[in-house]
Amino acid sequence: MRRGGCFAAVAALFGIVALAGCDSSALAPRKTSVTPQERPARVAAPEPAPAAPAGPSRASRELEAYYTRVQNDLLVRGLLRTDGGGPDTQFTDTMLVRNFERIALNEEYERGAGLRPSRGGSSAIKKWTKPIRMIAEFGPNVPAAKAAKDRAALSGYAAKLSRITGHPISMVEGGANFHVLFMAEDDRDRIAPRIQALVPDVNRSALQLFDNLPRSIHCLVIAFSDTRGGYDYGRAIAVIRTEHPDLLRRSCIHEEVAQGLGLGNDDPRARPSIFNDDDEFALLTTHDELLLRILYDPRLVPGMRADEALPIARVKAAELMGSGPS
Repeated sequence: MRRGGCFAAVAALFGIVALAGCDSSALAPRKTSVTPQERPARVAAPEPAPAAPAGPSRASRELEAYYTRVQNDLLVRGLLRTDGGGPDTQFTDTMLVRNFERIALNEEYERGAGLRPSRGGSSAIKKWTKPIRMIAEFGPNVPAAKAAKDRAALSGYAAKLSRITGHPISMVEGGANFHVLFMAEDDRDRIAPRIQALVPDVNRSALQLFDNLPRSIHCLVIAFSDTRGGYDYGRAIAVIRTEHPDLLRRSCIHEEVAQGLGLGNDDPRARPSIFNDDDEFALLTTHDELLLRILYDPRLVPGMRADEALPIARVKAAELMGSGPS
């Protein structure tokens, strides 16, 4: 999860029906032998169309100003890099495997316990084996221009992740199993009901996360196995606040979707990486792409523990870094 969490909302579609009338009295006959039908005693008035949002609330405007200050501060300090790493961020295959273990084989939070930090200890490989069908959903308070920009960013990123991992990841209009919910502060009350609609048996402690998200939670993702206590992901939901300025929103998309693929932990020693809460990098780095390629090596299967997974990861890392057999 990135430096906080965020919100997302269900897309609400408002339809407006326009009624056009014409004055035909000049064409109507002045006399007729046809007896007009009796007028109904009462004509039901058409229901008014739903009102469009009046504009962001004060709370939403204040959040937008706050996150703009956050982004500006990070940029002034040389953070939120978008270069993917460079000569100052060299790493070896040994470092790559070490970071893979910390990020892919550990949990950031205890399973089923909300935001309670994990007590440490190794977990197991978590990943998707079924195709990922991704969809972007937007709250009614998200401006159309911003929604179009975020949908395009998510679509391009999904295609990139599919190329990196070799796993089928596509954008869909329906039948999705990975929902990326973009929500404004004014859409907050829609989050929990939407998640419960998508995952009816969702753990209550997980659902309660969305009732009072602090502003320090920029965005987050929750992933679910198809089997209770399992490690083979079958559904995921990411939530992203739309009050973020453009780069922070892209940063949330990059980290939360990648974490939803199975790189679920953060580690302060991982560099160059977005799986590090120091905010040095905003977008997926070359190092992170290699972590995903290791994770989606078919030899690594969900539920595999470190003693089985790490020897495979070492061989794969050596191949990727050119220090071992191809």
